[in-house]
Amino acid sequence: MLTASLPTSEMCAMFGAVPEGVELVPWSLASAPDRAEQIDAVLVPNRFDFQVGDPVLQGLPNLKFVQLTSAGYDHALPFIPEGAVVSNGRGIHDDETAELAVGLLLASFRGIDVAIKNMKTRQWNTVFQPSLADRSVLLVGYGSIGKAIAARLEPFGVTITAVARTGRVDGSRTVHPMSDLRGLLPRAEAVILSVPLTEETRRLVDAEFIDLLPRGARIVNVARGAVVDTDALVAALTARRVFAALDVTEPEPLPERHPLWATPNTIITPHVGGHTTATQSRTLALFRRQIEALAEGRPLENVVKS
Repeated sequence: MLTASLPTSEMCAMFGAVPEGVELVPWSLASAPDRAEQIDAVLVPNRFDFQVGDPVLQGLPNLKFVQLTSAGYDHALPFIPEGAVVSNGRGIHDDETAELAVGLLLASFRGIDVAIKNMKTRQWNTVFQPSLADRSVLLVGYGSIGKAIAARLEPFGVTITAVARTGRVDGSRTVHPMSDLRGLLPRAEAVILSVPLTEETRRLVDAEFIDLLPRGARIVNVARGAVVDTDALVAALTARRVFAALDVTEPEPLPERHPLWATPNTIITPHVGGHTTATQSRTLALFRRQIEALAEGRPLENVVKS
């Protein structure tokens, strides 16, 4: 018998047909389960604090598989028990994160944030704004989220350039290697970040990166806050050199007195790119495929640690 846990009873009920030889149990990982020795596979709750939950995970002697809901996994691996296979949530949040990335970009170009502020003081302030149409957009990161962003941007009449760790031809699109990035920045009127956080990408967007962008360029971050050098970005925003639309920040949550809250040309959302009604159904679909693969002895998807 393979015993798999899901965060809630509701998710267990929504799972659908349970494969033969599999038992589902609801478990939020908030405390040790009643049958710790029987848990083989775990679906980690969204926004789970691994540092706090480490003792609980370490108390599962027969844990074979851990499914994360996030595409990022650097925060989780140090706390996973030895011998357990780990898969990330690549693909779960593609649609919703891409929606937010494009929404932030549109809001920044069309001044929607300014219009909302004007509503509070009842100002009818007609301002000439740049269009998204005809802009040159640089996608830094061209995994599943980057591709989903590109698919949504194409109807807007923009020129899309993509950069990824490895240069390649992907369908009709040439994807540039990261070594080309700095040379592409002077023509980028908007940059959308969707790269994973690695030592290569940590503080990728530094003062030099920003200085290479055209004045008035938009920086949209739906990746990880630490991909951006926050001090360098604050300085550029304060000087009105660029605009920023950020779903993630460093530090996070952003402290109440942090200067980024007060910088001009800035939109901040509180890390909600993968926090919508679409999350649960896509999470369950992936976990169902993983459990079926485990039960049948087939390879798992999205493995980041084996």
